[in-house]
Amino acid sequence: MEKIQETTGQDGTKALLVTGYDAARQALSDQRVIKHLDLSSMGVSLDVLDAMVNQMMFANPPDHTRLRRLISASFTARRVETMRPRIEHVAHELLDEVPAHETVELIQAYALPLALQVICDLLGVPAGMRDEFVTWTAIIAAGPARRQEMPAQLARMLTVIRDLLAQRRAHPGDDLLSDLIEVRDGQDRLSENELTSMVFMLLIAGHETTKNLLGNGVFRLLEDRGRWDRVRAEPHLLATAIEEFVRYDTPLAIDNSRIAAETFELAGRTVQASTRVEISLAQANRDEDRFPAADQLRLDRAHNPHLGFGHGIHYCLGAPLARLVAKVALTVLMTRFPALDLAVPATELTLRQDFMRGLDQLPVRTRPREAEHDETAPAPGLA
Repeated sequence: MEKIQETTGQDGTKALLVTGYDAARQALSDQRVIKHLDLSSMGVSLDVLDAMVNQMMFANPPDHTRLRRLISASFTARRVETMRPRIEHVAHELLDEVPAHETVELIQAYALPLALQVICDLLGVPAGMRDEFVTWTAIIAAGPARRQEMPAQLARMLTVIRDLLAQRRAHPGDDLLSDLIEVRDGQDRLSENELTSMVFMLLIAGHETTKNLLGNGVFRLLEDRGRWDRVRAEPHLLATAIEEFVRYDTPLAIDNSRIAAETFELAGRTVQASTRVEISLAQANRDEDRFPAADQLRLDRAHNPHLGFGHGIHYCLGAPLARLVAKVALTVLMTRFPALDLAVPATELTLRQDFMRGLDQLPVRTRPREAEHDETAPAPGLA
């Protein structure tokens, strides 16, 4: 299969689809492949668009450099690590509501609310607003299927975010949003539209991808029950397993917001200026030329330079937080429900195949399975 193919986007325009690992890695970091976002077909007002897209995910240097410098000053590794106790507390609270010896839908009961609460806690979003954020994210993640709902819902979301910013200006708190309002580099600071765009990015991209990572990981561990038992017995494997989940079921499957700024060569192919370039992170992460046995999930895959969090200047700023949430959430889940199992055959569960890769539902049983040995005792290291 060719590593670069011609394709037709959902809007009917021609594009090049990059599927090979080396070509994808080059395209993600090559300054001749720039960010370009066209949302004109969404029917959203310019006011809302300006308040959504003035963010580093869609920016090119020097704007991207400036935004990343300002945001990185507040979104630090130290801040992420201080969230560990809170993530553990929320995980336990959510599982307190999961009945033992019952079937439960784990995406809605655990993966989604945990991912959302972490982002909302980070930003300082009041609890009463969080249900609305779930609705907005579902509409945006659905893409063309719910396009008619977007203008009104995004306008409503912008109003709420602007109100929240006004509250934080009047009453700063110990949260990322308060820090972003105050952050400065000399006389430089984030504008109002840059602040609202940052909140959009964190709420939508942040919690949806983390939810997918967690749901996909639990599914793959239970799909072959031996994986679940192995990680419980060898908890040091969890970190490498999480990287393998990101590679194997890449939560953000495709980066389709780029064009060629000039004519250049990519993996031996001439890319004409203004050509739209779509980068399949999911397919690049399954490239046999880069990953031995790429279609096999290996919990102990030691060397795993996947592109699941991107590459180059747009490498995901929230990757450390996603890894922390996944590690804490899986550890707590395996400790609280060591005999967890799928409630339906794995073949009945399929991951979404659009630009996001994740399960909409994950029904599991919390009761012990019948087995010759006791699976309910916590494994060493997970107790």
